[in-house]
Amino acid sequence: MKYDLIIKNGKVVTAQGVFPWHIAVSGGKIARVMDVIPEEDTAESVIDAEGLHVFPGLIDAHCHFDEPGYEHREGIYTGSCTVAASGVTAFLDHPISNIPEMTNAAALEEKRRAEEKHAVIDYAILGGVNDDNIDEIKGMDEWGAIAFKAFMSKSPMGYIQDRALLRALDRISELGSVMLLHAENEDICSYLREKFTAEGRTTLADYEASRPILSETESVRRAAAFAQITGARVQICHASCRETVEAVREAKARGVRITVETCPHYLALSIQDMLCLGGCTCSPPMRPQRCIDELWEAVRDGDIDTIGSDHSAWPISETVFGGLSVGQSTLSVLLTEGYHKRGIPLETIARLTSMNPAKLYDLYPQKGDIAVGFDADFAIVDLNEEFVLKKEDMLDRQKFSPYLGRSFKGAVKRTISRGETVYENGKITAQPGRGKMLLPLGARR
Repeated sequence: MKYDLIIKNGKVVTAQGVFPWHIAVSGGKIARVMDVIPEEDTAESVIDAEGLHVFPGLIDAHCHFDEPGYEHREGIYTGSCTVAASGVTAFLDHPISNIPEMTNAAALEEKRRAEEKHAVIDYAILGGVNDDNIDEIKGMDEWGAIAFKAFMSKSPMGYIQDRALLRALDRISELGSVMLLHAENEDICSYLREKFTAEGRTTLADYEASRPILSETESVRRAAAFAQITGARVQICHASCRETVEAVREAKARGVRITVETCPHYLALSIQDMLCLGGCTCSPPMRPQRCIDELWEAVRDGDIDTIGSDHSAWPISETVFGGLSVGQSTLSVLLTEGYHKRGIPLETIARLTSMNPAKLYDLYPQKGDIAVGFDADFAIVDLNEEFVLKKEDMLDRQKFSPYLGRSFKGAVKRTISRGETVYENGKITAQPGRGKMLLPLGARR
C-alpha cells in the first residue's frame, strides 16, 4: 500500500495512553495506525519520529484574533502561526474586539472571509452575545457558529445581564449549542475598581484585588443556576482558582450541563510573577501560588474539562481589560509544569487539549484523536528538549509574552495539519489561507 505520509518510530500519545505505533496518512486523513509497518507499505514522505512523542493536534478552543478591525493587536495570520507553533491544528476564534462586532451572521461572515484569507490552520468561529442581540442567536447558529460567548462583566463587546442571559441560554438550549461564559461579577468588579481609583490605588496588585475570587465564583454559581433552569450547556472559561472548579463540580453533581476550562497561565504564573513583570495582566487576574498548586490538583483529579490559551495579544498600553500573548507556549507550559514537575500523565494533557475540546464543540470524530478516519493532525514533540523563550522566537504581532526569558522542558518540533507540515523547528512552513472552517458535526443536536 502507498500512502502520502508515514510517521514511524514515535511514541503516540492519545487520551487512552502512550503507544509504540506507526501512523499512515492519505488524503489528509489517518488511514492506518499500526504496530509494524508491512514491507510492501511505502509513502511519498516518511518522518522518523524516533525519540519523539506524537500528540493529536491541539485544539485551542480559546483565541482572540482581532481581525477585522484591530489587526494592530493580533491578526489572523500572526495569531494562527503563533498557536501552530504550540502544536495547535485548530482554533476557536472568540468575539471581544472586532469591527464589526461578532454579534450577527453578517459580521461572522466578514470574520470568515478574513480567516479564509489568512489562517494557516483550521478554525471555527463563535457568535458573541450581549444584552442587545438575543434575537440574532438563531441566525448565527444557522450560519455555522460553533458555539456562543458572553461576558458577565464589562468587555469591549459589552456584557450580558441576568434576564438577557436567561433568554440567551433558553435559545441556545433549544438549538443544542453551547454558551461559553466569562464569569466575573460586574457589580463587584466595578464597585471595587471605582473605590480603589478614588483611593489612588492603581497598581497591578490593586487590579488583582479589584477582581477577587469571590467575584468569579459568585458568577459561576449564578451561571450554573441559570443553566439548570434552562437546560443549556455552559462552559465556564478560564477558571483561575480551585473555588471556581469546586462550584462547577457541585453543579455537575446536581445534573447541570456545565464544564470548565482553565488556561496555562493560571497553571504557571502567580500574581507575584506578574508584579515582577509589571504592566501586563488579564481577566480574571493571576492568583497566589496556592491557586496554581490547587488547579494542578484539579487537573489530576479530572475536575478540569479543557485547557485553552486565551491568547489575546494586545499592546500593553491597551490592556485595560487585560490580554496576554500566550498561545505559543501552551504545550510547553503543560509539559514543563505538569508532566515534568508534577507527574501529570501525557494522556491527560492530550485529553484536555484535544479530545475533550473536540467532543465539547461537536468536532469529534473529525478532530481530537489519533485513529483511523480522523484528520491527520499531529504535534511532534521532544519531551526532553530544554529551551528559553526569546523575543526573536515569538510569532505573535506584539513580540511580547509573560513567558519571555522563561525556561521550558518540552518543545514542539513539528506541527502537521491534515497531513501537511505547517510548522517545523521554529518556522512556519504553510501559506496563509490553507486553514478550513470547521462546523459542528451534528452529534450534539
